[in-house]
Amino acid sequence: MTGSNFWVIGGEFGSMNFHKLVEGSAQVQGPFKTRKEAEDAWRVVSEENRHRAGVRFSIVEEPNRMAS
Repeated sequence: MTGSNFWVIGGEFGSMNFHKLVEGSAQVQGPFKTRKEAEDAWRVVSEENRHRAGVRFSIVEEPNRMAS
C-alpha cells in the first residue's frame, strides 16, 4: 500500500455560497507527501489571497491505493 497524497485546491468563487468556481480561477497545488507540507502551502496561498473574500482553498487527502 502506498501513502496518501495531499492537495491544496481552490480558487475564486462566483458567490459567497462557495458552490461554483469562476471559470479559469481553479488552482491545484501538490501532491504533498505529508499533511504538514500541504498545510504550509495552504497557509501561503490563503495569506496571498486573504484580501479577496470570494477566494477559498482547502486541503484534500487522496485515498490510499493498493499497489497492483
